[in-house]
Amino acid sequence: MLTNLMRRLGRGIVYPIARFVGRTGLSPNAVTVIGFLFAVVVAAVLAQGQVRLAGILLIPAAIVDAIDGAMARVLDRTTRFGAFLDSTLDRLSEAALFLGALIYVSREGTSTEIILVYVTIVGSLMVSYTRARAEGLGISIKGGIFTRVERIAVLIIALILNQLTVALWVLAPLTSLTVIQRVWLVWQATRENDTLQT
Repeated sequence: MLTNLMRRLGRGIVYPIARFVGRTGLSPNAVTVIGFLFAVVVAAVLAQGQVRLAGILLIPAAIVDAIDGAMARVLDRTTRFGAFLDSTLDRLSEAALFLGALIYVSREGTSTEIILVYVTIVGSLMVSYTRARAEGLGISIKGGIFTRVERIAVLIIALILNQLTVALWVLAPLTSLTVIQRVWLVWQATRENDTLQT
């Protein structure tokens, strides 16, 4: 899974930055909020039709998004609220990015592209929801073929290449497929116990 690979490769970049930012006195939660605001700026740029610029800006925005968790671990300031805030603002950040895409395609695109953005938004949120709901049942399902890391990577590349439509054709089906995959994983994890109970 790209998520695990990116985490391994990113440690050499993210952790030194996290240590540096930690020295400024900013808290991990403050960095989380800054990352969200950065994503909103990128979404606004995309909504204005500055597609390539949005892709370029999304790179540092993604790095800022990765720093908060690293800071919490480096500074030994991990908290349950911090984890909750990070997950919540991650969802809102992604929703903001796709809202920017929706505004852009509503002016420049076709009805098919509008539908693709909608399917992608729903799929992205459902990928996260299935994980959260599974964890509420005591089941850990961090895997999936298209987690947030993959979605953001595809979006960055596509925006820089000015190929948003291509990205949507990749994101819409693969986010939906990831939801189905996670439902299947939860079913696999629960069916034996559920069968015994019945």
